[in-house]
Amino acid sequence: MKVKHKKYDLAGLLFVLPSLIGVSIFLIIPFADVIRRSFLGAVNEAFVGIKNYQMIFNNGAFILATKNTLRFTAVCIPLLLVLSLFIAVFLSGQKRLGSFLKSTFLVPMAIPVASVVLLWRLLFHNSGLINGLLDVAGLEGTNWMDSKYAFWILVFSYIWKNLGYDIVLWMAGLAGISAEIYEAARVDGAGNIQCFFKITLPNLLPSLYTITVLSFLNSFKVFREAYLVAGDYPHESMYLMQHLFNNWFRELSLDKMAAAAVINALVIFLLVMILKRAWSKE
Repeated sequence: MKVKHKKYDLAGLLFVLPSLIGVSIFLIIPFADVIRRSFLGAVNEAFVGIKNYQMIFNNGAFILATKNTLRFTAVCIPLLLVLSLFIAVFLSGQKRLGSFLKSTFLVPMAIPVASVVLLWRLLFHNSGLINGLLDVAGLEGTNWMDSKYAFWILVFSYIWKNLGYDIVLWMAGLAGISAEIYEAARVDGAGNIQCFFKITLPNLLPSLYTITVLSFLNSFKVFREAYLVAGDYPHESMYLMQHLFNNWFRELSLDKMAAAAVINALVIFLLVMILKRAWSKE
């Protein structure tokens, strides 16, 4: 039995080996070099200890980008999860329109970034139509991307872009819940609200973890639209960590960029592990 067990282990390792080699070459080894560079100077590569880390934590741009990124994540993820869940529950009960509406919500993911940017420029960059509507509403018509509304426009863009994706994931989880459980609960007198909180939500916990992590990772992709619309230095309310990395890369500030990348990766790893542990307990 032991020999057979080792044979299966070896076969599994051989199947995983090509992917492991690719991940090591393109991810693990380069990131190990980033960790090494975070303790070195940018020019002479002399060992400077934790000086680079001290430098970024005293950097105003880094602090601003960190606050905005955390704020963006804290606002967007709950909104996206709750909204997509309720829409998925609604669509799961619509047999005829369910497939059509689900496809409609997926349309934003198929729209090229260039088209989205063009729409943003048309709507929010001193558009005569929008400014006219604002004047009628008693609001001053200005460049929205350079105002306090810029952050919420970014939030709307993220939710609009990722809503359909999360709806499909929720509906996949809902499809795995047996209809017999609901029938038994209704026979016992349970209503829709009781079924939702006592049956639907507990059975969706595995899906909730996956969707939360994917939504969190997708929140970093909103930088493309923000950068193409507002440039290197957008309104301070939407100056995210990706803007900071892009500007430091252009300035060849490799020491600060490496230290910030290590901190960023560590925070993401800890958040994912905390989520995993919380859902494992559930």
